[in-house]
Amino acid sequence: MNLYTRPMAVENKMRVVALLNQKGGVGKTTTTVNLGAALAASGLRTLLIDLDPQSNLSLHFGVEASNDEPRPSSTSLFSAAPLPIEQCMTQARENLWFIPADQELALAEGQQDAQHVLANALQLVRDKFDVVLLDCPPGLGVLSVNALTAADEVIVPMQAQYLALRGLEKLLQTVSDITAGLNPKLRCTGVVLCMHESQSSHGRAVVEEIRQHFESCRDSDVPWKDCRVLAPPIRRNIKLAEAPSFGQTIFDYDPKCAGADDYRGVANSLLAMWNANSSVPSAQDSSASPA
Repeated sequence: MNLYTRPMAVENKMRVVALLNQKGGVGKTTTTVNLGAALAASGLRTLLIDLDPQSNLSLHFGVEASNDEPRPSSTSLFSAAPLPIEQCMTQARENLWFIPADQELALAEGQQDAQHVLANALQLVRDKFDVVLLDCPPGLGVLSVNALTAADEVIVPMQAQYLALRGLEKLLQTVSDITAGLNPKLRCTGVVLCMHESQSSHGRAVVEEIRQHFESCRDSDVPWKDCRVLAPPIRRNIKLAEAPSFGQTIFDYDPKCAGADDYRGVANSLLAMWNANSSVPSAQDSSASPA
């Protein structure tokens, strides 16, 4: 049985997506890794870039930063003599590549004039990938601004909690600020609800408030007017927490668990949204492989 909705054939275009939340511990990296793995399984050439000095995305692929064994990483893109982006990539499996991070990446936060580093680097691989997912650090510093400057869209992983709503308001304002200057094309297109507890009346109320907020913006000109809550919510599942310690995505670790089912569903929702907008290439058009 095909677990994914295959992308329709449309104009070839690399889509760059920043996964952003200024709060840590909300499922952002877990979503980047497993959504990326699901998109790769659908046939899309997918690149994940770890922009968080904590390097949690890298751990999902069994890569641990080490000063004894330095390797090309996203830090290399921000150095005085940056490496070409293709030299920083590691292939995880068919259709899936990633660029790890390390603690030295934190030094990039001091480069106040470096907002376009990532956008410039990605220009060199626009014909090599269908989707690029940027795992942003918590906060809204230089690294996150780099991601927003390079991205076509933002997806917000968040928990269904009242305080998360306040954080969402601030994040959307940041997106608006970026569209007013550094990146006019940027749009916020999706919210992924993580660690969801369906039995919680508070959680259900927050989800409904999020949906109503975005519905109220449909006829406006704000850059989140087309934003959707991507179904299904990601249920709280211990397997999702265990998988990184084995250096695996959820589909490698336990492909039949609730977490795997949920991320497959979110991938399908995202593909359906992209297909409706005719802006993601089909798997059959994705024949070229990065060097």
